[in-house]
Amino acid sequence: MGLYGKKERIADTPEAYVEGLESPRREDIGRLHERIRELTPTMAASAAEGMLTYGRYSYKSRSGRAGEWWALGVASNKAYISLYAPTLNLEPYVARLPKANLGRGCIRFKRLDDVDLGVIDEVIRASAANDGQSFTY
Repeated sequence: MGLYGKKERIADTPEAYVEGLESPRREDIGRLHERIRELTPTMAASAAEGMLTYGRYSYKSRSGRAGEWWALGVASNKAYISLYAPTLNLEPYVARLPKANLGRGCIRFKRLDDVDLGVIDEVIRASAANDGQSFTY
């Protein structure tokens, strides 16, 4: 099982992940992946946890728990696309995306054409700025 108990999609590369999706989701996630690569060419991309992941950051909680996690993620879910940005407060971005909603640490939308790509670009760039950073929660 993958993230959140879902059956994990097996893919060795981001490109294999995208190719494994059905249309029209393949085209939307493919465009989003290309956009992320254009805006953040130095952020490492991988296919993990049944999704696309980009960059890494380290964290340490006040209780002493520590680890690493990805700075940006893209997942194809049954009813929507999820854009995860775990280091950001996503509420201000979602407020500017009327056809999207706030999920658990993510922005959810049905189609890439339903959202303002300028706002999505802001999320991508802000997440990229946290690539390689360390956070204490």
